[in-house]
Amino acid sequence: MSFDAARVAEHLHATRAARTPAGPLPAGTAPATIAEGIAAQHALARRWGAIPPAGFKIGATTTWMQGYLGLPGPAAGFMRADAIHRGPAVLAWANYRNPGVECEIAVRLAHDLPPGPCTPEQAAAAVGEVCAAIEIVENRYGPPPMGDLKAVGTPTLIADQVFHAACVLAAPPANWRAMDLGAVQGRFLIDGVEKASGHGRDLLGHPMQALAWLAASAEVAAFGGLRAGQVVMLGSVTPPLWLDAPCTVTALFDGFAPAEIRFV
Repeated sequence: MSFDAARVAEHLHATRAARTPAGPLPAGTAPATIAEGIAAQHALARRWGAIPPAGFKIGATTTWMQGYLGLPGPAAGFMRADAIHRGPAVLAWANYRNPGVECEIAVRLAHDLPPGPCTPEQAAAAVGEVCAAIEIVENRYGPPPMGDLKAVGTPTLIADQVFHAACVLAAPPANWRAMDLGAVQGRFLIDGVEKASGHGRDLLGHPMQALAWLAASAEVAAFGGLRAGQVVMLGSVTPPLWLDAPCTVTALFDGFAPAEIRFV
């Protein structure tokens, strides 16, 4: 039987709606390769009317995150417009399945970036805004904190947007080009208590290197490249923090307005 990306997309859509585990997928349905996982992700975006997407998230931009998630390298997922929020945001806890949060730097593109090789300098030239951000991720794969990733498999993880659920963006500073984005420190707070920290250089060496990776990725190529106006979450400078109750989450980056979510 040939691989059916639309069938995978329909399964993932149904599990989100029913709030049931997304994987492992039924026998004979799951994507077996990264390319099939990307095709299924594109089919999911089409199923949701999200082509072109409102943006993309990059996962596993650090070697420790790659090991944590069982990925051979970074991976990317599309984002829907209705899942991108301006901060400070008040969001319903009940809307998320086994949620976690990630401390991120995000950009909004001012110019298109075509698919294919890209330098950090070319990536930076396409950026209009940079801001602090928080990604909401979900464990849709079984027992806490991450689920049975070995059973689910990397291709299915990519098909299912690499844990993505939503994101919250802070207001952008006016002078980001004067900042050393590699050196900037990010601190992650839960109810005002610092839980983790990291730096912009943790994102493949530099945030714009992460954006350059995305521009050249097979995931973005499947969507025809990056487009002006899209938001890109460049990856987490800390490990994900898995939440067990409503709380207030704050991402603080030097020189940036804070990103904040209050779960109620």
